[in-house]
Amino acid sequence: MAKDKYISVKDKVTGFSFANLGLFTGFADGIYNAVYSLVILEIFRSSAVVGVYVAGYAAFCMIVGLTAPELFRYFSKARLFYFSMLMLAVCYAMMGFSIKPGTFIALDFTTGIAITLVGVLIPLFMADFSKNIGMAKLNARYHLWLNIGALLAPMIAVTIAGWFNNRAAFFASALIYAGGWLFFKYFGIVQEEKKIRRVSPRTTMRALYRNTVAFFRRDGMLRAYIVNFGYYSLRAMRYLYVPIVVVENGFSKDTLGMVLTLGIVPYIILTEPMGRLVRRFGPKLWLTIGFLSFAAFSVGATFMTGVPLLAIFVLWQISGACMESVHDLLFFDTVKKTEQNRFYGIFRTSVNLPNVLAPMAAAACITVFGTTAAVWYVTAAVGVGATLVLWSRK
Repeated sequence: MAKDKYISVKDKVTGFSFANLGLFTGFADGIYNAVYSLVILEIFRSSAVVGVYVAGYAAFCMIVGLTAPELFRYFSKARLFYFSMLMLAVCYAMMGFSIKPGTFIALDFTTGIAITLVGVLIPLFMADFSKNIGMAKLNARYHLWLNIGALLAPMIAVTIAGWFNNRAAFFASALIYAGGWLFFKYFGIVQEEKKIRRVSPRTTMRALYRNTVAFFRRDGMLRAYIVNFGYYSLRAMRYLYVPIVVVENGFSKDTLGMVLTLGIVPYIILTEPMGRLVRRFGPKLWLTIGFLSFAAFSVGATFMTGVPLLAIFVLWQISGACMESVHDLLFFDTVKKTEQNRFYGIFRTSVNLPNVLAPMAAAACITVFGTTAAVWYVTAAVGVGATLVLWSRK
């Protein structure tokens, strides 16, 4: 196992135990993502401004991700995970009842800290307990549960939104995260507490700079970073703008819920087969198919309307399913386990940075072309660009 010492843990706990947490995070995040952009649109009244706000939020989360290795010096991973899951449960409950936009935004940024730490910690726990299982199998299990959790989430979200309002759906996410907290507590994990050493902010910044330089000097890390960046750029744009475009095209929230629910089906069907296919043919083939097909669907989405547009929003989820369980394997297959804690926070910025740059690019496209559908030019460019980097020699 990595650096952290585990004083006690239940005998039956394996890497699969942590992968199973995907059921809770997928369910809660599926509800959150179904209504999030609509709530932000209610506050700012402009789809372009939504992109700018989400970019600022993502920049904040990226800073949290960068400083995660420093938090690991002060606190055990188990203690941080307990705290983060509890913070998500409490803050989402408060977001469900918040009325003032300023209160909602403050809580939104607070949850950004916790959601970033949860996203960093679960893969590290899986790696610590992977033993002879391997990260490919654990990733496949984790994403399978993510998608099963997310399957019913959109319909639940829009149903709650229809009964009350869009923000009320966040309370359901709070209950699910509370369940995840109890599930993790059942593992009985006790880790050695860290001895806190006083370190000046200047020393911390120097250490962060050195880690970043060392990360990108590792062979294959820049490619791994850009490929992961590409995957999460497509994911961010999909979550942010599909609900807005569907509503702007005159469809009801029930239709939106159906589109989002059907979009989960390819992930559930393909997760297990993709695990076997990746082991047989390698990840590059499936990443290429995923990126290029998503780019092709994006081109169609820029001019299609009505039911054909809804069909694209479902079909391009097949592209995402081809990439889901392999997009971060380039990192885990290259970095030694003893260095994962050191470098994963830096690599994890490839999850947050897309949420900064892609929405900003989308906002620019909306401003220039005058239509929200112009955002799909960005996803088309990302799909092609990521493919070129994937097959580059250096």
